[in-house]
Amino acid sequence: MTNSKNEQNEGLIKGVAKEANDFVHNTVDTSGKIVKSISGEGGLVGKTVDSSGRIVKKLSDTGNNAIDQTVETSSKVFKSVTGKAFKKK
Repeated sequence: MTNSKNEQNEGLIKGVAKEANDFVHNTVDTSGKIVKSISGEGGLVGKTVDSSGRIVKKLSDTGNNAIDQTVETSSKVFKSVTGKAFKKK
């Protein structure tokens, strides 16, 4: 695998993870607005929706960060191994 191909795969994986994270955030926001428009903004249901939405978003952010770190670590290992394997003596 060439470096540019590896970088494309990294970009694809990170891009998909970011899109999924954005999708989760948008879904939580939209569903929260719908529930609060029906139940009322300041009531117990509205506050519960806000709290659970923050939890879901934080979990999604954590997963996204884990994917980013995994891609970064894998990339560094790949570059190190290929550098050593193909290094001219």
